[in-house]
Amino acid sequence: MVCRFNVSARASKRLVFDSDANTNAFEEAFRMHLINNQILVQKVVEGMKKEKYGRIVNIISTSVKAPIPGLGVSNTIRAAVANWAKTLSIELGAYGITVNNVLPGFTNTNRLKSLISKKAEVQGKTEDEVATGMKSSVPANRFGQANEVANAVAFLCSPAAAYINGINLPVDGGRTASL
Repeated sequence: MVCRFNVSARASKRLVFDSDANTNAFEEAFRMHLINNQILVQKVVEGMKKEKYGRIVNIISTSVKAPIPGLGVSNTIRAAVANWAKTLSIELGAYGITVNNVLPGFTNTNRLKSLISKKAEVQGKTEDEVATGMKSSVPANRFGQANEVANAVAFLCSPAAAYINGINLPVDGGRTASL
């Protein structure tokens, strides 16, 4: 089971602080991601226990390790999902079920293109200038590709990853500053 996680950033031309966030935004994101993930797990976990094998992988964000400025709702909910997953990994490990999180960094997707476009508009720069600046913050000096994230997920879902449980795996070209 792979749970895809995405909370859209607010598309504002001004800096939005967490203190400005409506509590409804937190509640909606919590329901959409943590509660829905819990519902999905409840639907599949008994079968996994019976088989004594299962893989649950959440695709969240590097913001679990280092919050991203201006994305307070997203940072908060992603951290909640990561802690929920760690708890599940402890509870389900004895059944041969692993629970892990993949933390993509800048990945060449339509979502990243949209973020670059909005950032360029707000900063009065070209999209190429913004993209170059973002790439320069990545030791690999490039954006990741979706298949690179998928490869990490595929490995975590394989029998070869049977002893990897309860981790947050950054797939970010080395960008995340924390360990």
